[in-house]
Amino acid sequence: MKVTSVDIARLTIPMEPFVIATETCYEAQNIYIKIHTDDGIFGVGECSAFPMLVGETQDTCFYVGRDLAKIIKEKDPLEIASRLKEFDEYISFNSTIKSAFDMALYDIAAKRKNLPLYQFLGGNRKIIQTDLTIGIDTPEKMAEKAKKFIADGVKIIKIKLGKNGDEDVKRVQLIRSAVGASIRLRIDANQGWDYPTAIKTLQAIEQYKIDFCEQPMHHRLDALLPALRKKVKIAIMADESVFDHHDAERLIDSQSCDYINIKLAKSGGISEAINIANTAKAHNIPCMLGGMVESRLALTAKVHLAMSNENIKFYDLDTCLLGHLEDPVTGGARYNNYFLELDDTPGIGADISDAFLTRMERITI
Repeated sequence: MKVTSVDIARLTIPMEPFVIATETCYEAQNIYIKIHTDDGIFGVGECSAFPMLVGETQDTCFYVGRDLAKIIKEKDPLEIASRLKEFDEYISFNSTIKSAFDMALYDIAAKRKNLPLYQFLGGNRKIIQTDLTIGIDTPEKMAEKAKKFIADGVKIIKIKLGKNGDEDVKRVQLIRSAVGASIRLRIDANQGWDYPTAIKTLQAIEQYKIDFCEQPMHHRLDALLPALRKKVKIAIMADESVFDHHDAERLIDSQSCDYINIKLAKSGGISEAINIANTAKAHNIPCMLGGMVESRLALTAKVHLAMSNENIKFYDLDTCLLGHLEDPVTGGARYNNYFLELDDTPGIGADISDAFLTRMERITI
């Protein structure tokens, strides 16, 4: 099998503003990849650029994607490890756009075996219940939104924090009061606190029964994570500090985290995500699978991955519920009261509608 051509398209999805500690999203600035082969099998992938977290934009992904398409053309897409190695030898980092190509390669490989991706990866069906995230707003507005969430059937709420420690405590206090004791709460500071603020804020929040705190401090402060863990009772999940399995080893060896959040846009795709999950498993560190603001295309690939790896135990798979004003995806995973369901279509089983793509800037290599 050989790659004959690659379609690259901007996948710009309008959104309601979504606020985290480091930036505000007004639209999902994603990229769509479609790899064609001489066997008539094609594979699709998607990535979502988050400049402040990963250092890529939709523009960089679009233009680097053209170069990656030229590298892969006329080569065997089933040799996934070789293709990804060639990408890394051509350009360092750029994990976001690489993740879209990685996804498309796995889609082809699973379709070639006539298997849904989770079975191709050696997995079985399991129950996947996502949380739903509240972006940063006033404490009062966030509490009101939390009430609407639970009225809609949400059982696990993720709270974005990191702007101001004292206000963050108020946010959690009002949300816990609004939702009651039975709803699970998680918090994510997105690197927003310094060390003293992280200690003070987490100690104040401990009383509100929190599952874990994601990335309390900037990754440059990783050396302080072991000391922080000794001073607070809330479990610490590393996110922006872990791009690959080498980062995972470093943080685990230094006793810097209790959990790790895996994102395809950070890791470069499914291959390295599996490496991270397996590295963490060897040290009894459970993982969460999260994302940026992908559509249901990438979401579906992530559900397959979650079903294929037993060490992925937490699910932050609400990316296309974070204010997307359009759903351009055909097929794919569906939400059923915040549980995610898949059929057994070969490959990923999702694609972007032609009608949506005609509105996007596109190029074929």
